Amino acid sequence: MISIQSFLRYLEFEKRSSQYTLVSYRCDLEQFISFSEEKEIDEVALVTRKHVRNWIVDLVGKGLAPKSVSRKVTSLKSYFKFQMREGIVEVNPVDGVPVPRLPKKIPVFVRDSEMDLLLDRIPFPNSYEGVRDKLILELFYGSGMRLSELVGLRDQNFDLKQGVVRVIGKFNKERLIPMYPSLVNMINDYRRFRDDVFGKENVVAFFLTKKGEAVYHKLVYRVVNKYLAMVTTLHKKSPHVLRHSFATSLLNAGADLNAIKELLGHSNLNATQVYTHSSVEKITNIYNQAHPRS
Repeated sequence: MISIQSFLRYLEFEKRSSQYTLVSYRCDLEQFISFSEEKEIDEVALVTRKHVRNWIVDLVGKGLAPKSVSRKVTSLKSYFKFQMREGIVEVNPVDGVPVPRLPKKIPVFVRDSEMDLLLDRIPFPNSYEGVRDKLILELFYGSGMRLSELVGLRDQNFDLKQGVVRVIGKFNKERLIPMYPSLVNMINDYRRFRDDVFGKENVVAFFLTKKGEAVYHKLVYRVVNKYLAMVTTLHKKSPHVLRHSFATSLLNAGADLNAIKELLGHSNLNATQVYTHSSVEKITNIYNQAHPRS
């Protein structure tokens, strides 16, 4: 039988992947193993490019979106890269296998005016959860961090004297993100409130549930969805939309693309360049100001 346990341990302890990432890899690889067993392939060394191509055809035939297929193939490629490192196989059967082309999507974002309305005008409950939820929104919009990065925050990630937060991103990559003064003040106020409610000695993570446990992905997602629904009609109202909003706001204000790349934790500029296509409002304003017939 094809085993994935050593690979998952490698991801968890060497790559320090998040639990969300581990679950995704496990799911993708177990689907591949199930397909392989149906074809009577029960050893890693027996997997060929043809077999991988047949799996992709099977996934597409089941109606999976190109993005989902691409992610599963990426998971499999990483798995075989690990097997090569361990000397189990000599070649990666996923190399060179074509995958469905992903359509280029322009990131959706919340307008600055809508975020100002949410953070400055919409009243939040005067309770621990209300203070926590407002800070969650402010941190996403003010730092551009990912959902998994926010969930993993601890008090020691913050250097409030320097006004920076240290986050651990994909592939255990560390980066520092500056914070504006009002956000630093909010963090100080939140920590005092939280410690009064739960007791400083009982704090297990920076953001806690009402029961004093570390917040989790679905809870944070629900918080963001709930409050964004108050100010925007966007179909998608997720933490990643606030990440898009952070990047778009910086770009519209004239920030350098390379600086935005570093703040977002992108490994290459291609991932950041998608934001140059997202600000229709900015392009329209420039056109109206510059074109002689406008």
